[in-house]
Amino acid sequence: MDQFGYLSVLLSIIIGFACTQILLGYRGVVLARTRVRNYWPTIAWSALLLLINMQSWWAMFGLRFLEHWTFPVFSILMLQTVLQYMLAAIVFPDFLGNEPVSLREHYWTHTRWFFGLLVVLILVSLTKDYIISGRWPTGANLLFHFSLMIPAVATFFVKSEMYHRIFSGFALSIFSAYTVALFTILK
Repeated sequence: MDQFGYLSVLLSIIIGFACTQILLGYRGVVLARTRVRNYWPTIAWSALLLLINMQSWWAMFGLRFLEHWTFPVFSILMLQTVLQYMLAAIVFPDFLGNEPVSLREHYWTHTRWFFGLLVVLILVSLTKDYIISGRWPTGANLLFHFSLMIPAVATFFVKSEMYHRIFSGFALSIFSAYTVALFTILK
């Protein structure tokens, strides 16, 4: 087994756990549908997180050509996947018991943690590029990171429900466009 194959196993497992958390959330919404009050931003962010995890796993294939693996390179990739898992783990509430479940209440209870982790994830993504290539992202890649990070930082100050609804749709749209533009073909 080569270095990439060996190291990517643990990263893939964590990404798999993140996807599982999101899919369990969807399962919970379906199975507890009579007592769940849906909330658009939660559904949008969960879909975005699923896409982020899929894109991350897809993009990691490009690392198979990396010749010199170091612990800092592995560590930044590990940190990125752990942050992706943590976001996936808190996007949905637990669906235990028979009590009503409000996705809106859960969203607003965990907003600071969610967006704090999202901002850190974006910063780690930028840093990852620098640690791996020795260069900061440029062009569309850098523009995408900042177009997601700036509104995410604003969530700490803007408590408007309308802002959060619009931002969730914007983030889902821009990430989809980013993925299509930069990662359509497996290289």
